[in-house]
Amino acid sequence: MFSALFAILIIVFNDIRDFFEAGGPVLWGILIVTVIMWTLIVERFWFFYYVLPVRIKKTSDDWNAMNLSLNWYSKKIKEQMISELSINSKQFILTIETMMQILPLLGLLGTVVGMIKVFDVMTFFGTGNARLMASGVSQATIPTMAGLVAAISGVYIANMLKRKSEDEIDKAADHLIIE
Repeated sequence: MFSALFAILIIVFNDIRDFFEAGGPVLWGILIVTVIMWTLIVERFWFFYYVLPVRIKKTSDDWNAMNLSLNWYSKKIKEQMISELSINSKQFILTIETMMQILPLLGLLGTVVGMIKVFDVMTFFGTGNARLMASGVSQATIPTMAGLVAAISGVYIANMLKRKSEDEIDKAADHLIIE
């Protein structure tokens, strides 16, 4: 049982290694950016489901303890409290969106690197060395695919996080009532 699982793991790791060798060095950059992006996405989910509710409750409790009347000063305090919650809830969302935009560009960089490899092979060997040309073509296409897949994987989640941030701030603002 254990040896079969170990054999499967070895096969999977060899396939992953072969994929990264075929994709070229740009694929490692895509992997690093993707891991950072998904780490930030997981952090934002953690924040929205565990940290933000506590901060909203604390802000609401602080607001209720102030017992302010309706005037310019109390409106400014409310705006300040909502602004602090908004800044905290929108943290890293722009970074996630930026990484989603960088990933396809890294894929295109991989395409350029792979095509340069193909042209180098054609320069030195002509069109007679199909194996080297094929490795350059795979190095040109795999990073493009990986960059697009990684970026697409974060599009829906990033939009969902942005909406969640706005909804939570709106709810928090509704709880802070000026009497």
